[in-house]
Amino acid sequence: QAQLVESGGGLVQAGGSLRLSCVASGRTFSSYAMGWFRQAQGKEREFVAAISRFGGDTDYTDSLKGRFAISRDNAKNTVYLEMNSLKPEDTAVYYCARPPIYGRPSRSPYEYEYWGQGTQVTVSS
Repeated sequence: QAQLVESGGGLVQAGGSLRLSCVASGRTFSSYAMGWFRQAQGKEREFVAAISRFGGDTDYTDSLKGRFAISRDNAKNTVYLEMNSLKPEDTAVYYCARPPIYGRPSRSPYEYEYWGQGTQVTVSS
């Protein structure tokens, strides 16, 4: 069973930046697309970004394009989410997720099979 462990969350002032990391267990990390989602208190989980197996294709929710960037390092079994110009409305628990093997990046949480435990991001105004 895969394990995904996020880190890098915390408290930051509006306008600041954070870089989230998600380390995956196993030796076939490059066989999987990866995604980031977030869930604010009282709201549904929403898609943030996704990346293909070797990083050639990325996808973002429209409202975050230009501020957030997803990347991956297959040698380190790690996917990153760089978040810039943070706003209070970015406050949420951020989750990384993995779809089935050879799956394509997807915006739907139902396409993902494994999830990390989440990391809290709080942006103060």
